[in-house]
Amino acid sequence: MQTEHTTARAVALEDLPTLVGTELGTSSAVQITQQQINLFADATNDHQWIHTDPERAKEGPLGTTIAHGFLTLSLAPSLFWQLIDVVDSEQVINCGIGNARFTAPVPVGSHLRLTAEVTTVKACRGGYQVTSALTMSVDGSERPACVADMTIRFLGSNV
Repeated sequence: MQTEHTTARAVALEDLPTLVGTELGTSSAVQITQQQINLFADATNDHQWIHTDPERAKEGPLGTTIAHGFLTLSLAPSLFWQLIDVVDSEQVINCGIGNARFTAPVPVGSHLRLTAEVTTVKACRGGYQVTSALTMSVDGSERPACVADMTIRFLGSNV
């Protein structure tokens, strides 16, 4: 997996509520490789030819293999961390991803980016629970590849 470098927005835990409605920006691109797709297929036991057989995929509707939707989605957290750094958070808990939709294919060799907008911030014991609307896009594609809501809990040292 090849990525560019993006500088994350530094924010203090107490300032998270001020981010509601804020677009955090767009991550650098990650290139999707056939090796990455094959490793994901092995890990998930999903070896459909559209993902793992480049020769057969040449004859298919897209002319190439495509990443699994869940591979695309699994890259969301690492791309998200390019956008925000809660500098005084002592613990981060991934609470889940909701409303995920795979709306366009991610062909092998394509470059994928993530854009995030903070939609809700709720106080919780010791910190804040933040939900962000994610849009994962392939460079040069009109439609996003994936949209989802990701919820993360940021906790301070008083937990």
